[in-house]
Amino acid sequence: MLTIYHFCYSFSMVKADELYDITVVGAGPVGLYAAYYAGLRECRTKLIETYPHVGGRLISMYPEKEIFDVAGHRRIVAAELIRELTDQAMQYGPTVVLNERVTGLRILGERVIELTTPAGVHYTQTAILAAGCGAFVPRKLDIPHLIDFEGRGIFYFLPSFEPLRGKKVLIVGGGNSAVDWALSLDGIASEVTICHRMYKWQAHEAMVHRLLSSNVRVKYPYFTLKEVLGEEKVTGAVIWNERSGLEETIAVDAIVLSIGMLTNIEPFREWGLNIVGSGIAVAPDMSTNLPGVYAAGDIVTYPGKVLLITAGSGEAATAVNTAKEYILGDELGR
Repeated sequence: MLTIYHFCYSFSMVKADELYDITVVGAGPVGLYAAYYAGLRECRTKLIETYPHVGGRLISMYPEKEIFDVAGHRRIVAAELIRELTDQAMQYGPTVVLNERVTGLRILGERVIELTTPAGVHYTQTAILAAGCGAFVPRKLDIPHLIDFEGRGIFYFLPSFEPLRGKKVLIVGGGNSAVDWALSLDGIASEVTICHRMYKWQAHEAMVHRLLSSNVRVKYPYFTLKEVLGEEKVTGAVIWNERSGLEETIAVDAIVLSIGMLTNIEPFREWGLNIVGSGIAVAPDMSTNLPGVYAAGDIVTYPGKVLLITAGSGEAATAVNTAKEYILGDELGR
C-alpha cells in the first residue's frame, strides 16, 4: 500500500491520514458548533475535549441551568442544548477525542500544526481554539470558615438543584449565573436570598427585573457575605453592607458563591499566542497571530466582544470559513 506523507519545512513527516483539516479544541457549545460548521464546509474535522464528555463546563457545572440567550429558544436547559448541539455536530462524523487536555501547540510548517496532549500528538492543518475560559477555578472570598464548609453546604456551581429542594439558600453574586440560579431555585428551595455588593447588576436587565418581582429576597447594593456559620454543616450566614456596616444574620442550609472564575491562560501565552487581558486577541476573521490558528467563544477578546453562546457560534462559523480559505491557499495560488 502506498503511504502518503505531508512534508513540512521542519523536515518531519506526517502521514496524510493523520492530518486533519480542522481540529477544534474544546467541545463546549461553541466548539460543538464549530465542528458542525466545519462538517458543513466538508472539512475533515477532529474535536478534542478535556472532560470525559462533550459539553464542557456547561455540562460539568450547570446541566440543569436554564439558558435564556440562545437564538431560537425562549429558554432551554443546558443539558438539552448540549444534546441538540451534539446531534447537530455528529451528523458529519467528526473524530471525537475525550478526556485529553491539549498542553502544547507547535507550528511544524505551512499548514501543519502539532497539538500535544498527555496521551500523544494530533496533527492538523488548522486549529480552532474554543476552550471557553481556559483553565479556571472558582473565585472565592477570604472570609472565616468558608473553606471549612466546602462540600458541607458551600457550593460554587450546581450540577443538580435536587439537593437544595426545601432548603434555605443564599446566593452571592450579581451576574447572569447568580441571577439565573436564584430564579431557578425559586419554587424549589424553601427560601432564596441573593446578595450583591455592586450598585449595578452584571446580569441582563430583563432577568434582573424578573428577579426583583420574584419571591427571591434581594439584598443589594453593597451587600456581601461576611461569615459562614455552623458546626458540622452550614446553618447560617452573616451578610453585611460594606457602605453602612449594617450586619444581618440569616439561617441558611446552603451558600452558592457565584462571583466569577479565576482563569489561567498562561499556557496559551506559552504557545506564542497574543494575549490581551484575559483573552486571546483575534482579528475580525477570528485569526490569531499564529498562522492557521483561530479562536472563538469566551476565550477570545476584541473590541465589542459579547459573552453569549449565540455570539460565540457566529465567531465559530467565521473561524471555520477563514480556516477553509487558509487550507485552500495552495489551490488558490496563495
